[in-house]
Amino acid sequence: MQPVTDERSLGDLFSELADETKTLISQELELAKTEMTEKAQHVGKSVAFLAAGGFVAYAGVLAILAAIILVLSQVIPTWVAALVVGVVVALIGYLVLQKGLRDLKTANLKPEKTMASLKESKEWITNEAR
Repeated sequence: MQPVTDERSLGDLFSELADETKTLISQELELAKTEMTEKAQHVGKSVAFLAAGGFVAYAGVLAILAAIILVLSQVIPTWVAALVVGVVVALIGYLVLQKGLRDLKTANLKPEKTMASLKESKEWITNEAR
């Protein structure tokens, strides 16, 4: 049985390896770009919801707060009523902001697919060079 021989020269093989490596790197960069765009969109949506929720709550709360302060001012001095209502609202706002920050912190922003693909590509290139 005759061994199968490849008639290509060493220069041709290195040239092919360089071309395939360049193509592979281009594909990896495109994957990384796509994956990071998806992750950025997720974070952008979370931030938009935080902002929209804050603005809507702010508008509604202002009217309710004025009414609560007016009702409380019938029983206690107006400045005390305003202070109590302000502290309660500040606490609620703090809790809402903390939830938004917690959601952002749990978002996985690492390009996992790209990292796995790069690892596979590195192994492939190492095997091809042998």
